[in-house]
Amino acid sequence: MDLRNIAIIAHVDHGKTTLVDELLKQSGAFRDNQAVAERAMDSNDLERERGITILAKATSVEWKGTRINIVDTPGHADFGGEVERILSMVDGVVLLVDAAEGPMPQTKFVTSKALALGLRPIVVLNKVDKPDAEPDRALDEVFDLFTTLDANDDQLDFPHLYASGRAGWADADLDGPRKDLHALFDLVVNHVPAPRQIARQSDDFRMLATTLGSDPFVGRLLTGRVESGTLKVGATVQALSRIGQKIEQFRVTKIRAFRGLAQQDIEEAQAGDIVSLAGMSKATVADTICALAVDQALDAQPIDPPTITVTFGINDSPLAGRDGKKVQSRVIRDRLMKEAESNVAIKITDTPGGEAFEVAGRGELQMGVLIENMRREGFELSISRPQVLFREENGTTMEPVEEVTIDVDDEYSGAVIEKLTGTRKGEMVDMRQQGGKTRIVAHVPSRGLIGYHGEFLTDTRGTGVLNRVFHEWAPHKGPIPGRRAGVLISMEDGEAVAYALWNLEERGRMFIGPQEKVYQGMIIGEHSRDNDLEVNPLKGKKLTNVRASGSDEAVRLTPHINFSLEEAIAYIDDDELVEVTPNVIRLRKRFLDPHERKRQARAAQ
Repeated sequence: MDLRNIAIIAHVDHGKTTLVDELLKQSGAFRDNQAVAERAMDSNDLERERGITILAKATSVEWKGTRINIVDTPGHADFGGEVERILSMVDGVVLLVDAAEGPMPQTKFVTSKALALGLRPIVVLNKVDKPDAEPDRALDEVFDLFTTLDANDDQLDFPHLYASGRAGWADADLDGPRKDLHALFDLVVNHVPAPRQIARQSDDFRMLATTLGSDPFVGRLLTGRVESGTLKVGATVQALSRIGQKIEQFRVTKIRAFRGLAQQDIEEAQAGDIVSLAGMSKATVADTICALAVDQALDAQPIDPPTITVTFGINDSPLAGRDGKKVQSRVIRDRLMKEAESNVAIKITDTPGGEAFEVAGRGELQMGVLIENMRREGFELSISRPQVLFREENGTTMEPVEEVTIDVDDEYSGAVIEKLTGTRKGEMVDMRQQGGKTRIVAHVPSRGLIGYHGEFLTDTRGTGVLNRVFHEWAPHKGPIPGRRAGVLISMEDGEAVAYALWNLEERGRMFIGPQEKVYQGMIIGEHSRDNDLEVNPLKGKKLTNVRASGSDEAVRLTPHINFSLEEAIAYIDDDELVEVTPNVIRLRKRFLDPHERKRQARAAQ
C-alpha cells in the first residue's frame, strides 16, 4: 500500500485538532454510529479542559488505496520540543492559517522548522466562513512569511486550499462547492512525496525514536518512522545514542501501527511507516533503534535550549501530607526524571541537600502543565518563582528575548505599549491598526514577561490576545522591577475567622476566605502598601452580655482572590513559594519564622 506521512502545524487555536476530527470522519475511520468526543485527538484531561494540544499524537486514514499517517502537533511555543521532533519523521506538512488572523508568531516558529528540513508545505486557509475572514490578505502574508524565512523556489510555489475545518470542507477555489475534504486528501496524495528510504543500498533496519509513551500492559513504547529495512516481532535489535554509542540490545516484543484513532498490533513494520515498538528498558527519545549490523546513528534534530528554570521542592509547611500521598523528595525526583526522559525540552538538576530540584524548560505554560499533572497524581510540592536562564558570550551576559504579538482593541493599546516598552524593557517592532483592533509586535526580555499575562488581561478588560515565541539571545537589559505591593502574612496557626478578615479588608485584598486553614508565614492577602505586614486572621469579636443595636449584623466580606496555578507562580516574589497539593494552592514565605525572615533579609543586603 502507498504511504504518506504528514504533520499538521499551525498557531494555537487555528483549528488543527478540529480538522483532524473531520479528516477521520470523512475517510471512514469511524463507524456511522460510533460516539466520538469533539477534538478526539486531545485525549489528555488537561488538553480537554484548556482547549489546547500539549502532546503530539499520530493517527492514520486510508484514501483511495493510500495510507496517510497524520500527526497532530501542539501550537504553543512552550511545547515546541514536540513539534521539532515530529517534523523529522514526516515528508510533508499541512500549514493551517486562520483566514482572519493570518500568520501568527507560532506559525512563524513551526514553519521555519519545516522549511529548514526541506519540507514543501500545503497551505490551508482555515475558517474562511468567519465574518472577519480575509483569505486573500492572509495568503499574501503567508507568502511574505515564507520569503522572510528564506524558503527556496519549490517551497514558495506552494499549493493552497480554502477551508472550514468545523464545517468539514476544503476547496481550491473560494467559491467552490464547499461539500467535503476530498480536495485536501487528493492534494496530500499528489503533492507529498512517498517516504524516502535514507539507506537504499542497505536493507538493515533503522528507526529514529521521536516520542516515548507507556502502556500498562506492555511497558515503554517508542514511536518513530522506519527509515530503512523491515522489522518483525521477536527480532533482536540495538539502541544507539546520538553519538553512536550502544545503549542496549533488546528483543522487540510488540510492534504497533496507527490505524484510525487506535493502535493495532502488526507482525512486520515496513520502511516509511510510523510505528511504536516495545521491549526496550533504557532507549529513549532521539536514540536510533537499528539492526545489530548498523554502527551509525541517524541524525536527530537539535532541540532549542530551555529559557526558564523553576525549583520543585518538598512541601515542608505545617499542613504538609494532609492532602497528597506523594510527599518524599525521592518520589518527586523519580517523577521528574521520568518526565525529562519523554520530554526532551526540559532538563532536571539536583540541588545541594537533595530536598529540591531545578527544572529548566521553555516557558511558564509548560511548567504549569507539568505541576498540574503532578498534583493530579497526588503529589505535594513547593514551587519557586520562575527564573530566567542567562548565558555568557565573550564576557557579555546574554538573556532570552521573546517576540510578543498582541491583538487588542484600539482603546487599550496605549496602556499595553507603556507597560511593555517602559518597565519591562521591551522594544516595539511593528504596530498596525485595522477595524478597531491594533496589532503590536515587540521584542521583550523573558524576565519582563514573567507574571505579565494576568496584568495584561486586566489592562485590556479580558479582551486582549497575547502570543509569545523565543526570538533570540541578546545582551542583558538591566534590572526590571518586580511586584510593587507587599503582602499580608499570617502570624498564627489555625482557621481564619470572618470577623478578622473583615477588619483586615482595609489593609488590602484577601486571598483566603473564612474557615480556611492558615499557618504562621502563610500569605493571606496583598497589602495596599509596598511593605509586608504580619496580621492575625484568627482574631474573633470580643463577646459581652450587652447587645448593641446595629453592631451585631452579619459580616459581609468582599469576595477574595482565587489564584490559578500559573497566576500564583507568576505572582510570588523571590523570597516566596507556592504550596501545591491535589486540592489546594497556597502562597507562603520561603522562611515561615519571622525572625529567620529578618535574618535572611539582612544577609541578602
